[in-house]
This record gives sequence, C-alpha cells and structure tokens, in this order.
Amino acid sequence: MSFAPLRRPVGCLKSVFRRARQQRATQRSLGTAAVAPTVNQAISERQRASREKVERFEIYSQIPSVRSLNPDPMPILRRQQIAQLDPTGARTRLFSKDHADSAKVGDVLMVTTQSGEPFSGAFIQIRRRGVDTAILLRGQMMKTGVETWFKIYSPSVTGIDIIWRRPKRARRARLTYMRKPKHDMGSVDHLVSAWKRERYSLRSKSKQTGGGKART
Repeated sequence: MSFAPLRRPVGCLKSVFRRARQQRATQRSLGTAAVAPTVNQAISERQRASREKVERFEIYSQIPSVRSLNPDPMPILRRQQIAQLDPTGARTRLFSKDHADSAKVGDVLMVTTQSGEPFSGAFIQIRRRGVDTAILLRGQMMKTGVETWFKIYSPSVTGIDIIWRRPKRARRARLTYMRKPKHDMGSVDHLVSAWKRERYSLRSKSKQTGGGKART
C-alpha cells in the first residue's frame, strides 16, 4: 500500500514566510518603542544636570582684542611713506588701475636710474606691495634676454617713460609667456629711437612757437 506525499502549493509557503517576517518586524518595533522613552529621559536628565553645573559658574564678558582697541597703523604709515617718496603722485597715477593713461602690461617702458644707462624693455609684471611696488621689465642686451625688477618709489629711479603702448589690451596680469622665443619681443632699441625722434621734434616745434611769440 503506497501513500502519495502531501504537497503544498508554493504560494501558501510564501504567504506563511511573509506573515512570519511581519510578526518579527512588529515585535522589534514594539521593543524599540518601549526602550526609546527611557533613553530620551536619561539624555534629558544629563542635559539638565550639565546645564545646572554651568549655571553655577559666573561667565565674564569677552576681553576686547588689541586690534579692536588700536586699529592697524600700517595703512596710514604706507600712505605717509608714499606721499613722502612721491609728492606729486605721478608714479602712483602711472601704475594706477583707475586711470586710463596708466601703463599696462605689454607696454614698452624705459626706466632711468641715477647710476648706469636707462633700461628699456617690455612691461611683463607688476607686484603691488605699497611702498615696495615693483615692475618687471624684459629687454635684450648683447642678443641675450634680460629681466630686471625696478621699485617705482625708489629714490634711485629718476624717471619712468612709456615708449610704446600695446595696441590691444592683454588678457593676463603676468605676461610670462613672452619669455618663449615665439612671443619674445627681442630688442626694443628701434622703438626707443623712434620715441626719442618724436620727442625731439615736439620739443623743437614748441621752442619755435615759443620763440615766435617772444619776438612779437
């Protein structure tokens, strides 16, 4: 006599497992809900105790800093030094950001000092440091590229002239790419000689007009 095994459909087993998972989830949620109030109460008691400890101590007001009582004197000193070194303000206007006629990077400048010949070159970079503001010029001496820093407020610098202006404004504040052979201007002696001829002609014309007026 043979008995056939009892078989249950798969759908019934899935429903039984699903019901068991739901029961376990509800038991966990009930357990955490019962424990949570006690934990919150313990945290609130600790906060209340720490607050009472802090309230026992007397809290003094914050001591003002030295900078708040005494303002920084360096800006005033810088302005005084610049006014002493540049009384007319010509050097400040020459390298100011607000003036349209100021020198821009890419222009060709000529710097005259007390000792040595004037140095002319392309204006590559400016370093603004108040009284120590300096400009970097790149020129050529004996077919070799030379770069020199000049402090614009230095007493040894007797004159700074703009020899040639760049026709189009440079999009960079530092033209370091002019050190490459592709963009290097090379010697600027031809620009300096043209500027000197133009200046000499303007001076001669002004002298002639002045002399004619004196004769009349």
